[in-house]
Amino acid sequence: MPVWPLVDVTLGQSWAMRILFGVAYAAFYFTFATHWWQIAFMLPVHFVMGPVHGAIVNWCGHKYGYQSFDNGDKSRNTLPFDFLTMGELFQNNHHKYGASPDFAARWFEIDPGWQALRLLAAARIVTIRSPQRASYPEPIRRAA
Repeated sequence: MPVWPLVDVTLGQSWAMRILFGVAYAAFYFTFATHWWQIAFMLPVHFVMGPVHGAIVNWCGHKYGYQSFDNGDKSRNTLPFDFLTMGELFQNNHHKYGASPDFAARWFEIDPGWQALRLLAAARIVTIRSPQRASYPEPIRRAA
């Protein structure tokens, strides 16, 4: 996982950057909205979506659900709500296989985000490069 202190710490924790992103979202709506109601209703929803989504993922994903892997933390997979968050509530799988583009590990888990990514790859819009995939049970590691 790359470490970019400028992006992660300096810019990511800066109020100026947060305000800049808010202005950029508003500028997008003011530029492309064709009716007043798109700005009046959709822009506030867009502003609130990120924090609400983050709260749902970080609270529910560590409080409710089941654990497929013992990661030494309280992360959980919250299957009933996973379709609402496009696979983000497979927190336990994500903590085990952080670089996997597919957070579904068990036979009954479906990661909608992974399915969308596969469609984009089939259309040659994106390239999937990560060889890591979540799998349950964990593969047995052999000594070298």
